[in-house]
Amino acid sequence: MYEEVTRGVRVAVQPVYLEDQSQPERNHFVWAYRVTIANEGGETVRLLTRHWKITDGNGRLQEVRGPGVVGEQPVLAPGDSFEYTSGTPLSTPSGIMAGSYRMRAASGETFDAAVPAFSLDSPHEARRVN
Repeated sequence: MYEEVTRGVRVAVQPVYLEDQSQPERNHFVWAYRVTIANEGGETVRLLTRHWKITDGNGRLQEVRGPGVVGEQPVLAPGDSFEYTSGTPLSTPSGIMAGSYRMRAASGETFDAAVPAFSLDSPHEARRVN
């Protein structure tokens, strides 16, 4: 589990390699990731947009931006949490993702809640100790 807290908003991510949806012989590797966003602060917040940076094992970067997550812009009162699952394919057997969620506090102020960098690892990548 990967976690990061920004202004009382905890973002936790758990990636899982999907062997049944991947085709290594065709350089097609797929991961799901479960995200939990918890408001541990004292003010209600709303998730407005997402920004992902997805880097494959060859260093190619893809950025994804858009409104909400899985078609929703959840509102989180203090103590509330929201969980969703999404996924990403890569053409390499490993990669890394990171990003942020643009949040609006009840005061009207906006801020970016960091999504921690998390590793996308498959059993098809030889692991090396550096």
